[in-house]
Amino acid sequence: MEHHTENTTTLTHAELKFREHTERAANFIKIDLFRSAREEFKAALQYKPDDEECLRQIKEMNVNISRDRKSVLILVPLVFILILAVCLLNCC
Repeated sequence: MEHHTENTTTLTHAELKFREHTERAANFIKIDLFRSAREEFKAALQYKPDDEECLRQIKEMNVNISRDRKSVLILVPLVFILILAVCLLNCC
């Protein structure tokens, strides 16, 4: 994990919290945890409610979550059919 050594003493509490949430969101994105990233961006908006980048990222996370949901809805029935076919072949 990276350690940042930049001086943050001039940042306000709100700026520090905003940065904390957006950095955490970026880390979640790196490992495809889009729901967690979306929640961190939403938390960051508490400190900068009109931040365009956070709003854009939330929309992007929603797209990613929707895409993943569709993939699961396609894969689960296919896996079920495959398991059923293997069971039927082994039983007969």
